[in-house]
Amino acid sequence: MKIATIHAIPLSYAFPKDKTVAMGIGTAFKRDVIIVRIQTSEGLIGYGESHPGRSAGAVTSLINKTLAPLIQGMDACDVVGVWDRVHQMQLASHGLGAGAALALSGIDMALWDIRGKAAGMPLYRLLGGTKKRIPAYAGGVALGYQPPLALVQEAQSYVEHGYKAIKLRVGDTPLLDVQRVSAVRKALGDHIDILVDANTAYTLADTRRVMPAFAEMGVGWLEEPFPCNDFASYRQAAQITSLVPIAAGENHYTRYEFARMIEDKSVLIFQPDISKTGGLTEAMRIAAAASSWRIPINPHSAAGGINHAGTIHFLAAIDNGGYFEACVSHVNPLRDMFGATFQIGKDGCVEPLDKPGIGLEIDEDLFKEYPLIDGLGFTVKS
Repeated sequence: MKIATIHAIPLSYAFPKDKTVAMGIGTAFKRDVIIVRIQTSEGLIGYGESHPGRSAGAVTSLINKTLAPLIQGMDACDVVGVWDRVHQMQLASHGLGAGAALALSGIDMALWDIRGKAAGMPLYRLLGGTKKRIPAYAGGVALGYQPPLALVQEAQSYVEHGYKAIKLRVGDTPLLDVQRVSAVRKALGDHIDILVDANTAYTLADTRRVMPAFAEMGVGWLEEPFPCNDFASYRQAAQITSLVPIAAGENHYTRYEFARMIEDKSVLIFQPDISKTGGLTEAMRIAAAASSWRIPINPHSAAGGINHAGTIHFLAAIDNGGYFEACVSHVNPLRDMFGATFQIGKDGCVEPLDKPGIGLEIDEDLFKEYPLIDGLGFTVKS
């Protein structure tokens, strides 16, 4: 069974004007996903999702014009061989680095979808896992910079739906961040896990100001206080307090960058995104390496439903899995266009889908409803 065709389809959704989302890096006014469709010589079709990397047109072009000819004709079940060829020609030598990792991620996911369909097995079983309850937190592009009362009301609504954990956006100012987290902690009590995400907006001085307060409030982790390549700040921040671990990884690509974080001993919670870091093949390698250091995996979730479904399969197949990041955006048709990918239970948990492969029925007619809106998707924070 050979790879016959590979085609990337970029999709976009523009937020209504009153639904833009403010976070540490700026204000988002659209969301993009890239669906990767692979058809085999026997007619079997698999689907994956590549993160757009804020340049959906560029990543799409890389898949369609460079990577597709590179792997066309290869064994569709040879996920390791495909991964190695793209790594050799794009990641290891004169290629596009992070952009190639994004592109490869969707290809790899689509090949795993094909393998599951060919075997008649849901992905979690093919990966060596079992159907189990996965704890979830309410996150995604939500719980942002509202006034404290509005933020509390939104957080309470998710707890009422079953969530036992929520993630708040910080990275505004240290004072406002602490005020918001404090208001939510007082309202929800100590039995709800509160996580915070700075979206790379903190300086080391900011981090020193907020960490003692976050520790006092029992914050579960501080996510991405700094840019992904600022390893020195991560090392210094890890010395501030042992009570609030640093989390990162959604903007780290392949096991090699995670290996550096292991060596630095600064990031204690890993967050690979299967649509960014090199797909399921590489995410499983990262999880295995982290497991030997007792580092938990709490994956970052991208915008689309294929990523969400695949991420739950991934968590069901590793021994050091933590939370699933459930996108609770009020408006995200790219998450919902193929049907529900998860259902939060009263126990605050989700389960992987049971159909073969990733488990979603893809209606390609829906693609035309979300044509690509290429270009910048954020109003950059000044």
